[in-house]
Amino acid sequence: MGKRRTSVFSARNVAYIGVLTALVVVLQLWGSVIPIGAAGLNLSFVLVPITLGAILLGPWAGAFLGFVFGLIVYVTGAAGMNFFTLYLFNDAPLMTAVICFVKGIGCGYAGGLVYKAIAKKNKYVAIFTSAALVPIVNTGLFILGCLCISGTIRNFAVENLSVNSDNIMYIIIVGLVTVNFFIELALNLVCAPALYTVDRVVEKQLVGKSKKRKKRAKSSPGVASEVQPAVPDDTVSL
Repeated sequence: MGKRRTSVFSARNVAYIGVLTALVVVLQLWGSVIPIGAAGLNLSFVLVPITLGAILLGPWAGAFLGFVFGLIVYVTGAAGMNFFTLYLFNDAPLMTAVICFVKGIGCGYAGGLVYKAIAKKNKYVAIFTSAALVPIVNTGLFILGCLCISGTIRNFAVENLSVNSDNIMYIIIVGLVTVNFFIELALNLVCAPALYTVDRVVEKQLVGKSKKRKKRAKSSPGVASEVQPAVPDDTVSL
């Protein structure tokens, strides 16, 4: 008989997703008021709960949380809460949406996949790798998206950045990416031991509860086994 699978929409998973989604929304809104670097980009504190979701629940959860991240970035940018995203939105609204959603979904899904693959051998290494990969993929996809709208990025640099170069990669790396990326990477790597601890505690609690349920089931046999079958009475009353 095959191994029973846990439902994606189990009470545990829904509870985790609810809490992590709230964290993504709150942290992104909070981060949107903290501009980093000359371009005024926002620091993505949300990469930590995205990584945690990918580790505890798998790639699908990481992708969903990344989608929420992208949605908040796009909406707040279009609303004028972030000058850089607003600039991209005004010049290339469709491509701006693609960049926001693809980089968020991609980093969450990749983090979950890598953790799932490496955790079979070493969970501690898997968590550090996933924590590092999430900001790397997020930034890498952002760079690819910026290359697709290089004209818009170059115009933004001329108008708002003191980056004297016609090299689009130099503008993106030096003017837009470097400061944010290293801060986000450091945050995720610092949080990695905490993520590992949470994972271990949750796993032990779940395993402990499962063992207790099995033990109770074994110590409490069914009613049918406790009741002795009736013996037919062959005597006849006179």
